[in-house]
Parts: sequence; C-alpha cells; structure tokens
Amino acid sequence: MTPRLAIVVPCYNEEEVLPETNNRLLALLSRLEELQLTTPESTINYVDDGSHDNTWAMIEAFAAADTRVHGIKLSGNRGHQNALLSGLLSVEGDAVVSIDADLQDDVSVIEAMVREFNTGTEVVYGVRDSRQTDTVFKRNTALIYYNFMKKMGVDLVHNHADFRLLGRRAVEALRQYGEVNMFLRGIVPLIGYRAATVKYDRAERFAGVSKYPLRKMLAFAAEGITSFSIVPLRFITLMGFIISGFSFAMILFIIYGKTVLSAVIPGWASSVVPTYFLGGIQLLSIGILGEYVAKIYLETKQRPRYFVEKSI
Repeated sequence: MTPRLAIVVPCYNEEEVLPETNNRLLALLSRLEELQLTTPESTINYVDDGSHDNTWAMIEAFAAADTRVHGIKLSGNRGHQNALLSGLLSVEGDAVVSIDADLQDDVSVIEAMVREFNTGTEVVYGVRDSRQTDTVFKRNTALIYYNFMKKMGVDLVHNHADFRLLGRRAVEALRQYGEVNMFLRGIVPLIGYRAATVKYDRAERFAGVSKYPLRKMLAFAAEGITSFSIVPLRFITLMGFIISGFSFAMILFIIYGKTVLSAVIPGWASSVVPTYFLGGIQLLSIGILGEYVAKIYLETKQRPRYFVEKSI
C-alpha cells in the first residue's frame, strides 16, 4: 500500500532559509507522488519552537498557499529535541521523516528513505557520508563525540543526527518513552525494529546562522551521556579504588622509609600535593553525582515537555 508521508521540520528563527526549504520540500512531495511512492495526502509539518522572528508568519503563509503545509507553534522555546518530538507525536502518516530547516541534510535522500520503508524497514537513518563542508574543528569534535559515546555504552548511529524516517509502529513505540530529558538519537535505536541507513553528503547551511554554538553542543553531549550511560558513576568507583591503592602504597613506603631506611622525605610536596589532588578528585566526583541527581530531580517532577499554542 502506498504510504502517507509526513515531514516534520523543527524551526527556530529560520526566516532566512524557510522559503527555500518550503520550495524544495513541496517539490519533493510532488515528485514522490508522481513516482507513486507516497499518497497525495502527504504533508509538510513545521514546528515553531518559540521563534522571535517572522518564522511563524511565514509558516501561516505557506499553509494558506498550499494545503499540504501545516504548522505547530509551541508556547515557548523548548529546545530542538522537544520541538522535534512534538511534531513526531502530533502528525498523521504511515511514515514520518524528521529533517532540520537549514538544508544541510539532503532533501532528495528522502526518496531513498521512502523506498526502504516500502520494503518493510521501520527505521531509516540518514547518515553523513562526507562532512567536508564542516570546519576542521567541528569534524574532529564530532568524531571524538561519537567514539566517546560508544565507549560510554550509548548506542548511537555514527554520523547520524536527527534526519531519519520512522514508520507508524516506531512512532507509537517512541510515544511510550516518558523522559523529560529527551535525547532522540539514543532513544530511537532502543526501539529495535528493522533499520537501515542511507548516506548523503552534508551541505553548507543555505542561509542564517547555526542554532548550535559550542556551548549548546557541549550541553547536548553531556545530556546524551548522563541520560543513557552509568559509566561515569562506575568510573568514579574505579578511580576511588585506584587512589585508595596508591594511598595504601604510600603508607607502606613511609613505614619502610622510617623503619628500614631510618629516613623520611622532607618537604611540603609529600603532604600538600596529595591534598590538592584528592580534593580535586572529590569535587569532580561530586559534580558528576550532582548531574545524575539533577536528572532524577527533573524526571520525578514529571513536568510537561512542551505546550502547543497554535496548530494549522
């Protein structure tokens, strides 16, 4: 059966790029319909994540001009992951594709995703085959990030962001996850349905500026680690054992020096340096523990992840 496709596009202050994004996505829907890969009822669904520019006004204009375009306006800025989730859980369709508005992800790849879905694949990941348009710093930090997350025990698809297709079964499975701290890149692989990947070359941002500066990237990475891995907590335990063993060895060394060699090493270094070292380790450990306690605190309050102000 030909599927009804819904494309979800989270937006935050994207007035500069949105007209081109809308034109490309409408052309894509027309092409997919001509190829009989999707039904005429397929839609584009923009999610305005509390933008301060003309993003919502443009979405309203797009919807008035073409019945295939719809919009969801959140009551405030709730973050990319919550905006994306609100779209995924609100739209109708047999298959749902999520893509950012900046056009760095190749829109034409959606055709390959739909073809994979029509073979029975429930989850199709868009994977970046080339990141030549990224800066050297961003490419290297991305590589470090994926490798580090893997070592932390987090099951991520390498070089995959949030460009993916989810079948209706996968969307309904996603609905059952109730975390307040949402990290979709880690949650979707947990669903476990049949998955595939399609590769594409990442392009430069068509217009506007990135909404993910270094500060937000680091916060997003920390969110993923603390939401899906307890390895840092186990690392603290291991570090405690190592430092305890080292301290015990130092005690034996001092006893040996006093009883056998009849001498001890004078100076402040032997007392002050270990004090600072242990103090730093303790502060680091308390910080990591505090991050996990904060996660527990936020989850136990069960606050709503977003509110929808308008929908068209």
